[in-house]
Amino acid sequence: MINVSKTVALLFAISTANAAQAQAFDDDDDRTPLDQLVPVADESPDLADGAASADDARTLDQKLAAEFDRYQRLVAEDALDEADASAKRIVQMVISIHGPQSLEASRALNNLALVQNKNGQYGAAIQNFESAVEIIETVEDRLNEKLVNPLRGLGAAQIGSGRPDLARRTFNRATHITHVNEGPHNLEQVEILESLAQSAMLLGDSKGARNILNRIHVLNARHFEGNDLAMIPSLLRRASWQHAGRYYLDERATYRRAIRILEANLGKEDPQLILPLSKLGQSYYFVDLTQPMTKQQGLVTSGEMYFKRAARIAEATPEIDWRILAETKLALADHYMYVESFVRARKIYAEVWDVLSADQERLAARAEMLEQPVALTSRNLPKFAGERPAGNTSTDGFLTGTIRVDYSVSTRGRIRSIRTEAIPPQFTDMQKMVHNEMKRRIFRPRMSDGGVLETDNLVFEHSFFYRQADLDKLTKKTPAAEQQSADENSES
Repeated sequence: MINVSKTVALLFAISTANAAQAQAFDDDDDRTPLDQLVPVADESPDLADGAASADDARTLDQKLAAEFDRYQRLVAEDALDEADASAKRIVQMVISIHGPQSLEASRALNNLALVQNKNGQYGAAIQNFESAVEIIETVEDRLNEKLVNPLRGLGAAQIGSGRPDLARRTFNRATHITHVNEGPHNLEQVEILESLAQSAMLLGDSKGARNILNRIHVLNARHFEGNDLAMIPSLLRRASWQHAGRYYLDERATYRRAIRILEANLGKEDPQLILPLSKLGQSYYFVDLTQPMTKQQGLVTSGEMYFKRAARIAEATPEIDWRILAETKLALADHYMYVESFVRARKIYAEVWDVLSADQERLAARAEMLEQPVALTSRNLPKFAGERPAGNTSTDGFLTGTIRVDYSVSTRGRIRSIRTEAIPPQFTDMQKMVHNEMKRRIFRPRMSDGGVLETDNLVFEHSFFYRQADLDKLTKKTPAAEQQSADENSES
């Protein structure tokens, strides 16, 4: 896909993380270490022998508080293996103090499962999320609001393990529980519905995902009625989901609505317009397959006006952050590179080079943005060779193959001297798909001293999963068929 503004991505990531954190802490106002968000696996904790005395209990409480402080620090430092071990110790302490069938134990297990999920230990995370759910069901009931947080974690782990079909059921249950406790129009369900939409997309149910996004929009419109500016964050998130679902016409309509609201309330030169204008321009790189192709020819050039306006606003805003200025101008230059207006593209690239060369603080950004080729367009490549059950993307029992691509990028951002290799070599169909995709990609060329350069000896690797049966089937092809496939690949 087109390279998206890092400022946009950062804003989206921060808002998502903050909302998720708020959801995890919503049980009460006076939070303890057990109310925090972090994840044991399949290990059983060593329980304390017998009932602890009051002095022992205080000692355990002190140890628990100290361990939780350590755990928080490890999570903040992204030291997940150590955080996992710390979370397991917390589970042991909590069970010693409160017992295995306690709400405190369920929160400790939930924290442990969250860490494991983040660490890619999906099987262990699922087990501990389920344990946390079972404890709450036993101590409270099957519709208690405390179930929402571990159910959300369980659904995320199920998606990570390749089972969006199971995740959809889990998120539906979590949504139902919010309806029972907070009413059918509560905003607490919005993030759960977004996860539900993600599950639908992974299952190939784009219509179902679209309906869920419409439900989210109705909830936000109802909540923010009479306050248009407050709708902007939800509109931008809606557009992002519409893009992910490939409803590009809907995406454009959403960005236009956000732009109209900002113009009406803040004026037509406000810097908050930069984001939706840039995103609207980027949407024109994509074709909405729900509409006839004859109505969409030449749409790419339509994005220029939005890129130019965003760049003009950025340049006219004295207090604007230098990174936003650079990324907004790069979006316009990338557009010119895409439509083969190379002189205009190089001019703006040179201007951005100067912006990023102004002081030492900006040199790292210059190296990332301009001193290496940056892919502007890409399409998702298949992760699996052969057939697999619908709704199941688990890689259990699969082997891993690789398609290696050696290539060069010209000063015009196009692929040159491309060579591909499949490992195992029998997967020629996968090799062709990767080969053709790489040939279609467009790059921002590498720069040095303000000028664009050709870049050689680049390598791209695409990993995919296959079953031994897939390889055996390909190995049994007749020699004539193998020769024909090899000849076709060499010609491509």
